[in-house]
Amino acid sequence: MDTPLCDTTFVVVDLETTGGSSENDAITEIGAVKIRGGEVIGELATLVDPGRSIPPLIVEITGITTAMVMGAPTIDRVLPSFLEFAKGAVLVAHNAPFDVGFLRAAAAERNIPWPQFKVLCTVKLARRVLTRDEAPSVKLSALASLFRATTQPTHRALDDARATVDVLHALLERIGNQGVQSYTELVDYLPAVSAGQRSKRGLAAGLPRTPGVYLFRGPGDEVLYIGTTVNLQRRVRNYFTGSETRGRMKEMVALAERVDHVECAHWLEAGVRELRLLVAHAPPYNRRSKFPKRAWWATLTDEAFPRFTLTRKASAGSLGPFGSRAHAADVTATIGEFCGIRTCTARIPAGEMHGRDCPYAVVGGCPASARQAFQTAEEYSCSAAAVRDLIAGRDDEPLRRMRHRIEQLADAELFESAARLRDRAAEVVHAVRRVQRLAAIAAITELIAARRAPDGGWEVVVVRSGRLAAAGVAARNVPPMPVIDAIAASAETVIPDDSPLHGALAEEVGLVASWLDTPGVRIVRTTEGYAEPAYGTGRWLGWAELARDAVRAESAGATYLRLA
Repeated sequence: MDTPLCDTTFVVVDLETTGGSSENDAITEIGAVKIRGGEVIGELATLVDPGRSIPPLIVEITGITTAMVMGAPTIDRVLPSFLEFAKGAVLVAHNAPFDVGFLRAAAAERNIPWPQFKVLCTVKLARRVLTRDEAPSVKLSALASLFRATTQPTHRALDDARATVDVLHALLERIGNQGVQSYTELVDYLPAVSAGQRSKRGLAAGLPRTPGVYLFRGPGDEVLYIGTTVNLQRRVRNYFTGSETRGRMKEMVALAERVDHVECAHWLEAGVRELRLLVAHAPPYNRRSKFPKRAWWATLTDEAFPRFTLTRKASAGSLGPFGSRAHAADVTATIGEFCGIRTCTARIPAGEMHGRDCPYAVVGGCPASARQAFQTAEEYSCSAAAVRDLIAGRDDEPLRRMRHRIEQLADAELFESAARLRDRAAEVVHAVRRVQRLAAIAAITELIAARRAPDGGWEVVVVRSGRLAAAGVAARNVPPMPVIDAIAASAETVIPDDSPLHGALAEEVGLVASWLDTPGVRIVRTTEGYAEPAYGTGRWLGWAELARDAVRAESAGATYLRLA
């Protein structure tokens, strides 16, 4: 490792594969270049038969077809040759975890011992050497253009390996005058850990190796940052090493004077406690979940001719929560259009009619005018009922109208208009589905569930009206029911309100829902059964996902827009 870089042998490798998963996909091409002292001393390149067909998307990217790899050697023959070629060298790759991960997985699958290669990632090196202004992107193509590489990357293994060689040489030239002369010095250079950052490692010394929440505190005992982890000591220690690359976190660590912690039974309790602490302290270095009460909710006004209003507070029948007012306005505009909800703001007494002062919808008036020019309060009440039924899951007629309108536009070859409406409809589905799913959990007075812990015990949660009221662990070889009864007896008392989530934070109910969806969760007992509405938008999720993923193309417009 102390060999000067000019005398170090590097093998720069690049792979082409059938996909992005080292467990499920296979290698289709290997390209490698062996260099030392800036000179190329050997190359290896071969197609590899993956034993399966190559997906069309991969063919489009790489140009490697199934026919090209038929008859090529399999990885069983190629991998030993590559390992011999790279023996004793430092492996270099652009995004090394990807390439090395595939090679290691192939070796493990064939019981081939994996040599303890030293590995260098040119992506990591580029991020350390180059500024954001100089290199906004560290993709291989961008760096090859920046350094005027003699070989441009083409998504073929040998070309990309040769381009990576030029990038590596250019990066090493940049750091040569900074005292980086050997591989050891290069390894020390990469993390960019300041002396001040290293000096505060002792803040993590007394922390337990258990799940929990950690709080960095500043000179005035103020909370700077809150995080959650399954291993408090290991996670906090990472803030004082090179694995922490975020500039704002380095700034936070420089200010930190101590680290407090809250031990938790498991990750769900840790996640919930983190959310509650974020609300309580609003730490300046956290970017998410600090202000959950600033979410927007859409509600029909309480008047003879209701219309949508956007508020910060949820009430019975509200739709939300939305992260921004603009998103809430877009979703409610789509629902209002297909339910006939007025957008005029004048208050109309019960004895009068809607439409006298509103222009028709086709010239920018109220959607309510599109159905009937003049409506009494009784006639208009059908529109409000359609909205309430959609949100409550009693009827999905507005969604069926949206789909029918999309198909009409597609048949008329108005593909752009159809695609825009498709996207708006998908947003409605996801917004309504979110509140229905979370409300179904919040409607349960008490739910006690358990899941196998990694060490063989049981992780236990008590959820009341959507909020985590208690959490604990029944240790291995200990009868779980007495422990569960004790946890339930000590659980927090929850007083629900009449809002859709009964007063619980949406993010907290979402964490509970995610935990309940994990494999192995068992319901111990519950006061009411979990049930989503029969005509809720859960049945539309498949349609919405297809709509979101649909590719706009005129040649296939009528096909991708007919998503029944």
